Amino acid sequence: MRQGYNGRAMRESTHSRPLVKIAPSILTADFGRITEQVQEAAAAGVEYLHLDVMDGHFVPVITFGPALVAAVRKAVDITLDIHLMIERPEEQIAAFREAGGDIINIHYEATHHLHRCVGEIRRLGAKAGVSLNPATPASAVDEVLGDIDQVMVMAVNPGWGGQSFIEASLGKVEQLRSEIDRRGLSVEIEVDGGVNLSTGPRCALAGADVLVAGSFVYNDKASVAENVKALRSALAVVKP
Repeated sequence: MRQGYNGRAMRESTHSRPLVKIAPSILTADFGRITEQVQEAAAAGVEYLHLDVMDGHFVPVITFGPALVAAVRKAVDITLDIHLMIERPEEQIAAFREAGGDIINIHYEATHHLHRCVGEIRRLGAKAGVSLNPATPASAVDEVLGDIDQVMVMAVNPGWGGQSFIEASLGKVEQLRSEIDRRGLSVEIEVDGGVNLSTGPRCALAGADVLVAGSFVYNDKASVAENVKALRSALAVVKP
């Protein structure tokens, strides 16, 4: 195990924080009872709620806009992790911040003005994140790594829930972990897509700080609380 990752784990343990944060994605939740669904996740002790915003252009699917984010904000008092899978994200940052987004992630591939967008997110008082599609290298964020709070590694192609985990994502997480630690930065690495009891611990070992879990948390096989507990238990056995 790399020295940098050991050091990170020790720092987190010293402050009594979970080694890895869980961020359920509401993409596969029951939207007919969305208030209840997000409150179940909050009651289960998750650190973030992940809200996937899709426009039908950057990705084929259309999901929801700021109004639903605002409704979730009223329902729970935990960090809202907004994932903008949209073209021209610079035009929508303010609306999602006003709706209650605490972390706003934009895609590297979706804007020609990444540095400007990151600066605008922070100016509005939110944490800034940059998302990387599977074919985008970790080095794409080198020039803004010192200006962001989170980098999201897409472990599936964005657009649908329930996809299989892309194994090459682990190498990208390791690269980012090494560079962040080398530069002494406080940037979280988030993995989105295909997270379950098998892939979650492997992401943690590679250096991930936050795991987005959608269909693993929201399904008809077990309750939200039971699924969160199972994932937490799987992550607890990971040794730094």
